Amino acid sequence: MSEGNHDVFHLGLNRSDLEGAEIALIPGDPGRVPKIATHLENARDLANTREYRSMLGFSGETPVLVMSTGIGGPSAAIAVEELALLGVKRFLRIGTTGAIQPHIEASDVVITTAAVRMDGASRHIAPQEYPAVADFHMVRRLVAAAERIGARYHLGVTASSDTFYQGQGRKDSFRKGFVHRELANKIEELQNLNVLSYEMEAGTVLTQTSAYGLGGACISGVLVNRTRAEFPDAAVIGETVLKTIQVAIASLKED
Repeated sequence: MSEGNHDVFHLGLNRSDLEGAEIALIPGDPGRVPKIATHLENARDLANTREYRSMLGFSGETPVLVMSTGIGGPSAAIAVEELALLGVKRFLRIGTTGAIQPHIEASDVVITTAAVRMDGASRHIAPQEYPAVADFHMVRRLVAAAERIGARYHLGVTASSDTFYQGQGRKDSFRKGFVHRELANKIEELQNLNVLSYEMEAGTVLTQTSAYGLGGACISGVLVNRTRAEFPDAAVIGETVLKTIQVAIASLKED
């Protein structure tokens, strides 16, 4: 990383650190950054501050930034804001998700076309009526990549919740089963609206990128189907994360 003052407040990065990168792969987990970067060429560390760990690599001659955003919309919104200030134009979230439709299996991938905005951060960017939609061209590339490598995928709407427990209808929180009335039957409502899964960042990222005239997309590995289980099989996690990364990286090579 270059010395001197940083160009943005939180990320520990200068514009020159990115070497002209206009695409960012943004997982939530800092530990997932090197797992993604290993699929790029000549990857190197940039910074590691707060929840934002960053590395730079190349897909052919194209510089690609990999940077974690932490959990949830507020920290993801900071990441998108500051990376946009540094010249990034396309944001591909690589995450995990819990399916709520019975036909989706653990280890499948979900490619988000739009997100239900159950977050708070996106409301600071655009009014609630504004849709959280993915960039068509990025979605098309993800679909083509999944088909090329033989990954089973599902295309559709996901729900972005600010909370992992109450907002996603889990009954194993501290208050053992209590969810206030606005959320008590939310999972059934979303299932009936053909929402595929819960995650925590796409609503913010897609609202923000659309409102800013940037490109945004989200691919998530399915760790568990919540119509059958609440906790993922440990053996499935590594396989699912790897498959999701492979599809995301492969999408960079699509014309």
